[in-house]
Amino acid sequence: MAVDRWRPFGASVARLEPLHGVSDIQSEMNRLFDSFFGRPAMVGTAERTWLPLFDMWETREDLLIAVELPGVREKEVNVSITGDVLTVKGERAWDRAVKDESVHRMERVFGKFERSIPLPIAVQADKVTATYRDGVLEIRLPKVEAIKPKEIKIEVV
Repeated sequence: MAVDRWRPFGASVARLEPLHGVSDIQSEMNRLFDSFFGRPAMVGTAERTWLPLFDMWETREDLLIAVELPGVREKEVNVSITGDVLTVKGERAWDRAVKDESVHRMERVFGKFERSIPLPIAVQADKVTATYRDGVLEIRLPKVEAIKPKEIKIEVV
């Protein structure tokens, strides 16, 4: 099924559009940025991709990452760390028995996902913990001892 742009006076009225190609360029740039930042994007006409969104921040002791995984069961999520890259992968399954003919609108994306996140600092891979609550996966990565801030006492002479 093709999607055509709606024209208020029908296709028979020809108008001068000096910037006709700009909207095509803009929609392509929007698609590129959406896919780069992990937002759902239309690829072609039927295939959609999904990358979960994440936040990353650090405390004095840890690097923390929160990953949004709404509608994903914790059993279907796999977290791994290789070198300085953290990978979160899994699948959000369509669990409804609905025929294509009865679907009026489908905006949520289903299927497999994989997101690799480069870590900005060294962490202790053997002490990483992950918790999952209300569709948010929180990963706690303890910093390596060498990069934790150490307080130096100043002596008065």
